[in-house]
Amino acid sequence: MRTALVLLSTIGAACLLAASPARAEVDYPVCLHVYGPVTYDDCSYTTMEQCRPQASGRPAQCMINPFYGARSHPGGNRRKTRSAD
Repeated sequence: MRTALVLLSTIGAACLLAASPARAEVDYPVCLHVYGPVTYDDCSYTTMEQCRPQASGRPAQCMINPFYGARSHPGGNRRKTRSAD
């Protein structure tokens, strides 16, 4: 009985930890793309001018975040249709 209780509480704790969001809810328009053995994007910059000093002297470049503002358009791309006159 005690083993089952410990097992259930461990599974419950693991489920709670797994349910946390994988990324922050704040999007920034500029990313620092770092190249190397571990390549990653650091999307925490508001302007290119803010990002460029971080990329200087490193195998990195600043780029526009391709996913910035993607959640602000829940309907997707809507086409305007012409009405037949």
